[in-house]
Amino acid sequence: MRVVLTGSSGRVGRAIFNALAGHHEVIGLDRYPFSTTHVVGDVADKAVLRPLLKGADAVIHTAALHAPHVGGVPDVEFQRVNIEGTRALADEAMAADVKRLVLTSTTALYGNAIVPGACTWVDEATVPVPKSIYHRTKLDAEHILEGMARPGFDVRVLRMSRSFPEPGDVMAAYRLHRGIDVRDVAEAHLAALTNSGPHFQRHIISATPVFARQDCEALARDAAPVIRLRAPRLATAFEQRGWTLPLTVDRVYDPGPARHALGWQPRFGFSEVLSQMDRGSLEVLPAGSRIDRKPE
Repeated sequence: MRVVLTGSSGRVGRAIFNALAGHHEVIGLDRYPFSTTHVVGDVADKAVLRPLLKGADAVIHTAALHAPHVGGVPDVEFQRVNIEGTRALADEAMAADVKRLVLTSTTALYGNAIVPGACTWVDEATVPVPKSIYHRTKLDAEHILEGMARPGFDVRVLRMSRSFPEPGDVMAAYRLHRGIDVRDVAEAHLAALTNSGPHFQRHIISATPVFARQDCEALARDAAPVIRLRAPRLATAFEQRGWTLPLTVDRVYDPGPARHALGWQPRFGFSEVLSQMDRGSLEVLPAGSRIDRKPE
């Protein structure tokens, strides 16, 4: 397949490029140059998109403004890039007879659906309650594509959970219920290029949780005993490293339907986070690191 990949210079885009390149011809588009980017241009510019999409079989659309841009970039630019850029890309893809578009979306747009003081089980029936311009524009982009999906133009929306570098103790704990390795995100996109089923599909992409829905009440009240029961190896590793287990867990993302529909299985759980940390990987920060925690 010939696949156009937007946002190809970004962290997620580079991971997707790596997963695809051994199987398909990948053409990268980004506003910033990188070795995985073949065309430097704006995703909202139809003059850039038109020749790029000619002869393409599929598009993977990762280009977007994200949470770190909130407050530093005007809302109108979020709308231009995240909404109008998605619309322009879909319009040009359909005109070029591209058969499938995969949108990289985010679990962050559930926003206020995560109830303070509780533990929310989030699955594909959970209704998003956006909090920021980032959330709203990503959700609007999803809705645009849902309305455009039809025979001959399949759309897959992948709502990915947290995958950026964070302190190792935080990342390892998140991998139990709300985080994912960027390589697993990339493999999900690869699977979404060819899976069958309805013309429009939306899936949560996250590591397989160790918890069950019935654990939620206890996780919101006192998470450590539940973690020791469900993930004893992680609890032991935390004790050996002098780390404290999370006091509470506020959400659990359920990727079960995505695993079934895509024929996809996340491979990298909390053990990989610890191994990466021990290897000095740049994917994991030292425990206790101070980082800029922008709202999701």
